[in-house]
Amino acid sequence: MSSWILLRGLIREQRHWGRFPGELAQALPGAVIVTPDLPGNGQLHAQRSPTTVVAMVEYCRAELRARGVPAPYSLLALSLGGMVAVEWASRYPQEIARCVLVNTSMRPYSRFHQRLRWQNYSAILKQLWQGGVENQERLILRLTSRAGDQAQREGVLTRWLTFQREYPVTRANALRQLWAAARFRAPATRPTMPLLVLSSAGDQLVDPRCSASLASAWQAAHMVHPGAGHDLPLDAGDWVAQAVAQWLAQDKAR
Repeated sequence: MSSWILLRGLIREQRHWGRFPGELAQALPGAVIVTPDLPGNGQLHAQRSPTTVVAMVEYCRAELRARGVPAPYSLLALSLGGMVAVEWASRYPQEIARCVLVNTSMRPYSRFHQRLRWQNYSAILKQLWQGGVENQERLILRLTSRAGDQAQREGVLTRWLTFQREYPVTRANALRQLWAAARFRAPATRPTMPLLVLSSAGDQLVDPRCSASLASAWQAAHMVHPGAGHDLPLDAGDWVAQAVAQWLAQDKAR
């Protein structure tokens, strides 16, 4: 089984996967799971974030080579990470065995107000203007997760604040990542390897129709969680892991 590379979204780092890498490992015995950070996030917070998705791809390729992790890779990618996965699979198809795209969106398959729900514009602009780590992480949690009771959500928030205070993502890097995502356009042709699209009906950040449109255009398998938020691996990690395992089993049976 090829190595599974997990790619996060905007201003998130490998620790934001939480329990999910373990849940995926349990569902895929023998899998090698790697969770690199993108420049500007996590352990790489002091680096400048690239302003293009292509540059993010090249960083990931170099990082995996440096770690001695051989291709081909299976990619599981969330949000901005999905753009990195699609670009990688398009440019270097020989390196990618399969892709799982989670709540991602990209031109030309969805419009800007769908890729970032218009109802959130004022809250995001206010946060960019006023700043503040706690307000930022509370806003992200509210927009990306629908799981857990109040105590559980406060526990998640506490962990996220610890991550951000230890490895702070600068405002400049956040804007550079947003700029890269906003400019990204999917390749003209579908990547050649097997694709699975996972989405959340309860996504309050990105319109779920973005995933549906992409899956339809590329004739990819598509599974929808009925209630989770944008951060599907956080809200329903075991569901994601089992969905991937089921998809792989069906592919082998063909």
